[in-house]
Amino acid sequence: MFLTLLKCKLHRAAVTHAELDYEGSCAIDSDLLEMSGIRPYEQIQIYNVTNGERFTTYAIRAEAGSRVISVNGAAAHKASPGDRVIICAYAQMSEEQAELFKPTLIYLNESNHVTGTGDEIATQAA
Repeated sequence: MFLTLLKCKLHRAAVTHAELDYEGSCAIDSDLLEMSGIRPYEQIQIYNVTNGERFTTYAIRAEAGSRVISVNGAAAHKASPGDRVIICAYAQMSEEQAELFKPTLIYLNESNHVTGTGDEIATQAA
């Protein structure tokens, strides 16, 4: 049996652009792609913390060091500049692989600078 687990995420990234007329995708600063392990053209899920929208698209490269998070094409209707989003990629793996796997978690501030990293989400208290 294969399981689908969180591979990596950019937590609370700030949308910098919403380009309706750009070819659909989400442009992400190349430095953030590399740090997170998200590959260009990889399917991603975007969860908009600001407005509650959740949608699927794919990642493309934005200029390294630009801190760009640009939601493009039809998805531009689901996010606006300044919105805070969680960008996730998932991977399928065997149960044996899942036992040893740790996700890459990247935490960002309102300027899309990294404030922390991790590989485990704390247990939620009751």
